[in-house]
Amino acid sequence: SKKNIVEVLSKNDQKKLINYLKSNFTFKNLGIIICLNTGLRIGELCALTWGDIDLSNGILKINKTIQRIYDIESDFKRTKLIIDEPKTKESNREIPLSNDIMKIVKPIIKLLNSDYYILSNDIKPLEPRTYRNYFKHLLELLNIKSIKFHGLRHTFATRCIESNADCKTVSVILGHANINTTLNLYVHPNNDQKKICIEKMLKNL
Repeated sequence: SKKNIVEVLSKNDQKKLINYLKSNFTFKNLGIIICLNTGLRIGELCALTWGDIDLSNGILKINKTIQRIYDIESDFKRTKLIIDEPKTKESNREIPLSNDIMKIVKPIIKLLNSDYYILSNDIKPLEPRTYRNYFKHLLELLNIKSIKFHGLRHTFATRCIESNADCKTVSVILGHANINTTLNLYVHPNNDQKKICIEKMLKNL
């Protein structure tokens, strides 16, 4: 069904994107690297502050998300930006930082204000909508086939599964409340895999 079509960067496009991001350091570009290394949702990414990075243990703490909602108290259809608890209790999570991210962050983090948001490096966060637009233009600039920002989360998860990571681990990193969500989205065994599974089972008899 249409709903289960998962947009993912090709491996070549992913490499091209990462090379560009690494050689053109900005806080916004760092955010995309973080996303490709952790599978964060855009609201979680926009809500990250430097204080959420625990360098000594090499982990990223996810404990909030940001979204724009309609302001019920306003007479005009105004919206407001709110910072909130993550989607589910499983979304409150710790994700190990890759060596790639550690290398980038280690030299600069002591100079940065731990209350500042990572993407804006400011006391005011970057809006998800603004960041989506930034990402869209970046792909155009690099001549990479357009995918939604959420496709970065899909790309992360898909690459994990392709490298034979176990689903439970991927599910926990993504903050899914239920491993079935992960299985339904990312695990589509093909006939070769099915055959290997059957042969392996028979070998073990």
